[in-house]
Amino acid sequence: MNVDYKSRQDRLQLKLSKNNIDACIVTQNVDLYYFTGSMQTGFLVIPAVGEAIFFVRRSLVRAKQESAILVEALGSLRDFEIRLQQRFSTLFTKAALDERKMMWAAEYDVLPVQLFHRLQAALPEAAWVDGSMLIRETRMIKCDYEIGRIREAARVVDIALEHAIAHVREGMQEFALMSLIETSLRQQGHLGIMRMRGYNQEMITGMVVSGAAAAEPTYFDGPAGGQGLSPASPQSSGRKRIARNDPILVDIGCSIDGYVIDQTRTLVIGGLDEQLTYAYKVSENILRSTEALLRPGVLCEDLYLRALEQAEKAGLSEHFMGYGADQVKFLGHGIGLEIDELPVLAKGFAISLEAGMVIAIEPKFTFPGRGVVGIENSYLITDQGYEKLTCSREGIIQIQQ
Repeated sequence: MNVDYKSRQDRLQLKLSKNNIDACIVTQNVDLYYFTGSMQTGFLVIPAVGEAIFFVRRSLVRAKQESAILVEALGSLRDFEIRLQQRFSTLFTKAALDERKMMWAAEYDVLPVQLFHRLQAALPEAAWVDGSMLIRETRMIKCDYEIGRIREAARVVDIALEHAIAHVREGMQEFALMSLIETSLRQQGHLGIMRMRGYNQEMITGMVVSGAAAAEPTYFDGPAGGQGLSPASPQSSGRKRIARNDPILVDIGCSIDGYVIDQTRTLVIGGLDEQLTYAYKVSENILRSTEALLRPGVLCEDLYLRALEQAEKAGLSEHFMGYGADQVKFLGHGIGLEIDELPVLAKGFAISLEAGMVIAIEPKFTFPGRGVVGIENSYLITDQGYEKLTCSREGIIQIQQ
């Protein structure tokens, strides 16, 4: 593995300094892995200037084997401030404290309130600010290693898709097809988990749903829902049997060494009716138009707004990215260690594309009582434009039986 963890730390430290933040404390598993190469339980302290230290509760032995950052035992939180004063003495000098309170950043978007209160108690002299966006912006730009892992995930997803195409049958239950896909993915190295950062957002491997079941709304922040197997997991594949001429939405991912790909293809046993076929073609047109604009400097929100215009001109705006009150307000999203990374192609997200971003773009159309059609590819933004990372065949994949 050729990962420059020092560069990752340096980029975050630069952001801390620009925002007059003295240090950042990292607690979430994925962020810990990103900055250290280890996902053991503990606190990573990254000062604005100087060397970071990973204070580990469990497993200290494994963290020392895995981490690219200096590792020490965490010990008791009651003594944490004393430990920090010893290791980061310049942060606690009387002159610094007289000038202003120490500013510490934490991941407010994922940090449990109870743990945050314990950190506040352990560092009573500190003022706290939200550092989640600084961390997410640091992670937004991918290195060669990360891009390589996402490319490999795309290769594995393509194998699983072709396996699904070869084995889907009329009358098969959705979850049986999902099981075939998951088996293929796991055999090729999929970790079996697709991580999401959003609160209460969960994902298994994706959505393999058909006909009316695909258009059933649910809490998941996406244009397709699915019945799921139970109200305990009310999304994705259920017990519905796949019927002839029903659209089959295969929206799947794969995690290789933690890095994910996101891809959607539309299958059908037989053929789609005229309206669904038309909607699928519009989704491809939106994708092609968006691809033509993928280059550094283009605003993320502009891509979304142009897609809305295209959907409206096609007479399909009420079906675009969901239906009615359940429409979602984005065209695409960043991917990496999590499926919902930055940037987001959405209104109000006035950030420019940069080389090194990896984004999934997913124009889809939802028809209640009938199904969901669309396509999704993942792309690397390059200095010259983009590279399509997904490698599966496109178009409506018709299966004749």
